[in-house]
Amino acid sequence: MLEIAVLGIYVFILSIILVYCCLEMKLAFNYLLSKKKKSEKLFLSEDTPIEDHPFVTIQLPVFNELYVVERLIDQVAKFNYPKERFEIQVLDDSTDETVDISRNKVEELKAKGFNIELIHRVDRTGFKAGALQNGMKVCKGEFIAIFDADFLPDPNFLRNTMPHFNEDNIGVVQTRWAHINEKYSLLTKVQAFFLDAHFTVEQKGRNSKGYFINFNGTAGVWRKQTIEDAGGWQADTITEDLDLSYRSQMKGWRFVYLEEILSPAELPVDMKSFKSQQFRWIKGGAETARKILPQINKKDLPLSIKINAYTHLLSSSIYLLIFVLVFLSVPMLILRNTYIETEYIKFAFPYLFTNIAIIFFFFSSNTKRYKKLSGIFEFIFMLPAFLTITLGLSFHNAMAAARGLAREETPFIRTPKFNLTSVNDNWKGKKYLSKKIGAVTLIEGILALYFLFGIFYAFYNYKFDLLPLHIMAFIGFSYVFSTSLKQSWT
Repeated sequence: MLEIAVLGIYVFILSIILVYCCLEMKLAFNYLLSKKKKSEKLFLSEDTPIEDHPFVTIQLPVFNELYVVERLIDQVAKFNYPKERFEIQVLDDSTDETVDISRNKVEELKAKGFNIELIHRVDRTGFKAGALQNGMKVCKGEFIAIFDADFLPDPNFLRNTMPHFNEDNIGVVQTRWAHINEKYSLLTKVQAFFLDAHFTVEQKGRNSKGYFINFNGTAGVWRKQTIEDAGGWQADTITEDLDLSYRSQMKGWRFVYLEEILSPAELPVDMKSFKSQQFRWIKGGAETARKILPQINKKDLPLSIKINAYTHLLSSSIYLLIFVLVFLSVPMLILRNTYIETEYIKFAFPYLFTNIAIIFFFFSSNTKRYKKLSGIFEFIFMLPAFLTITLGLSFHNAMAAARGLAREETPFIRTPKFNLTSVNDNWKGKKYLSKKIGAVTLIEGILALYFLFGIFYAFYNYKFDLLPLHIMAFIGFSYVFSTSLKQSWT
């Protein structure tokens, strides 16, 4: 009966993933339909009287970012906005020389007439959420723009975003992330591939239909009243941005997403930094789901918004299902036809084909990126590369989701950035790199061998139904394990 149990679990998980993919496909349709509508392009002219420029507080939350903090402050100082109508808060909780770099740069800009202050906390209570909330106590702006340390916002950022607060119930204007170092490596290319899908298909697809979206932690502007009305920044999840986004939208505040306004940032270039970022996003997403979904259930909201909220907040937990699915594929191969005489590939084909078709449609919906012949070839390469690395990260990400759902307390681990703007820039040997080989990395190596066994077993017994999946899983886990291990030895 073991075969029946494994097959039943397999079909159940495939069915859930199919439902999730269908809901993602709906977002892709929403996105494509939204592209047919002319979006309103608003810009605050330089001829606008100074008193008609809303006063803005720019918050720069920083922790141990010696390679990029000066670059960030210099970039914000280039803003094409009257100096007397914005202030800069450098919220530097650093415990190393970063705080000295920040202090020197703040003094330099003060001498040039900028309204800028360094706010340094010795006690990092609440981590980023705590730093932002602490800055709120003394900020003067009616609006608050936030940028993480690795961002390089356009000088016209405020002129492009502030006019979109043209209705009193608009609480957030979010811009789209771009990538300073997308071409650096295969890892950065894969990150850009799936992030671009989030920042086009998902964000625009949700926003165009009035579904809840999330402030992405940076490169956006909040109305201060919105933050206060929703209960302020809270640190009981490690995705404080997602948490506050939902609390404010449940209060009736609207979000505006500006796909056409780009805010470039640096992608993680080493596997351990990328994994730490993924851990924070996925675990935090699961924590927020546990916190927010019971409140969503109680709210009088349209069913479509509730369904989207479930899909959105539980999206990180899909990795639990992906890992169980791929892990059980080896026992399925061994147990095949013990009790059930059937070809699994024929049985599972409708699920697999539909899911793959939806994934293809979802990622190809970003038509701007793939409308040229070179973009089509890029897409043909990047989609399987993304799926393969996703399988390789499935155990790591599944553990992050499980720990989030279990509400296990973990520290806020920042993602180090190294001011890498070209493929010739080097990150090896720099500060903040982790040399530790954790248990998860070792398990990823074991899982690579596990799927290699599945490949050998398939050839030995002439059972090739699941061979493509096992090859992808073997390559994915081998890549994630080897790059993590290589970094520890570098």
